[in-house]
Amino acid sequence: MSPAKKAPAKKTTTKKPAEKKPVKKQETTKKEEKIITKKPTKTKKLSPEEKQKIFGTKIDKVTINIGVGEAGERLNKAETVIQKLTDHKPIQTLSRTTNKDWGLRKRMPIGCKVTLRGKDADNFLKEALSTRDNKIADYSFDDQGNLSFGVPDHTMFKDQKYDPKIGIFGMDINITMKKPGYRIKNRRIAPRHVPHRHRVKREETIQFFKENFGVEVIE
Repeated sequence: MSPAKKAPAKKTTTKKPAEKKPVKKQETTKKEEKIITKKPTKTKKLSPEEKQKIFGTKIDKVTINIGVGEAGERLNKAETVIQKLTDHKPIQTLSRTTNKDWGLRKRMPIGCKVTLRGKDADNFLKEALSTRDNKIADYSFDDQGNLSFGVPDHTMFKDQKYDPKIGIFGMDINITMKKPGYRIKNRRIAPRHVPHRHRVKREETIQFFKENFGVEVIE
């Protein structure tokens, strides 16, 4: 018998290591180059008018209140007086507590009031201040920058005459001041307190009425 033929030996092939491709540097786009090469801009100085819009005080609302202390015919007369003065329909103010000495019960109508804003508030304030010769006592301004004063007789207003069927009614006038950004305390979602540095100060309100309404503050 012929000897068994040996199987040919397999050729072993050694794999060459894969060549590493050179990593390409990311090229910056034109927009990125502009951002990188952009120089820091200088802060623009605000004009006095722009400062007034951003930081200046404004009139938020003017509230006119006539207190009667009882319901009935006298309250109806007070409503007609305040409606003639403001051309707005008043709402009734209600008692918050019960007081037997004064004959009051809780939620009893005891007065009426009207709230004015914008041009209506400015026009009414000019007439109201003219009844006092544009003079306001310094104690009428509070620490929150609000202003309150009274008018003893509604016939002191222009075009208002005495009517014996109505009589004479006095009123309290309250001016609420604000600054831009005050809406954060009145918004329905996530309300916030106005920080102390942004609140209206007493001196700012005095200066506002001197410049815009020609008011003379008496000490």
